[in-house]
Formats: sequence, C-alpha cells, structure tokens
Amino acid sequence: MKAVTPKEEARLAYLLGQLERRTKELALQVEKMRLAEYVRLLEHPWRLMYVNFISGVARGLGIAVGFALLSSILLYFLRMLVTANLPGIGRFIAEIVRMVEMHLY
Repeated sequence: MKAVTPKEEARLAYLLGQLERRTKELALQVEKMRLAEYVRLLEHPWRLMYVNFISGVARGLGIAVGFALLSSILLYFLRMLVTANLPGIGRFIAEIVRMVEMHLY
C-alpha cells in the first residue's frame, strides 16, 4: 500500500471540506423548497384537491370583487362625463349607462 504524503492528505482534507459544505448547501436548498411538504401533499390526493378547491374559490371571489369594483368606478366616471355635458360624447355615454342600468334591474 502506498503511503499518503502530507500534500495529498491536505488536498483530501480540502476536498472533504468542500464536499461537506456543498452537502450542507444542498440540504438547505431542499429545505427551502419544502420538498417534504410537497411529497406529503402528493401522498394525500384528497387534501391536494381541497387545497386546490379553496385556492380556486378564493381566486374566483377575488376576480368577482375586483371586477365589481372596477366596473362601478368606471360607471361613476362615465356618469360624471355625462353630467359634464360634453357634446357628442355625453349622449353616447348616457346611452351606455342606460343600457347597463337596464340590465342590472
């Protein structure tokens, strides 16, 4: 068996230190990814469907509320334009507002 020189021994120690550092970095990255939680979620398909259902309901509710707010603000500004009596535009906007209000009731 060949004897290990001090230079080779130092190189091996350096490489082992690098390997240990990289292993710790990889473990930290896996922990940050929450891989264990994801695997647990995949093992329980009913929980996965429940989480997706709740997120879909929340997304749909957010879209509905956002659209309602934006459209009400738009109608408010359109009414302000109508009351400003701008020639041509006022009649057109009044017709749009009337059609929207007709469909609301």
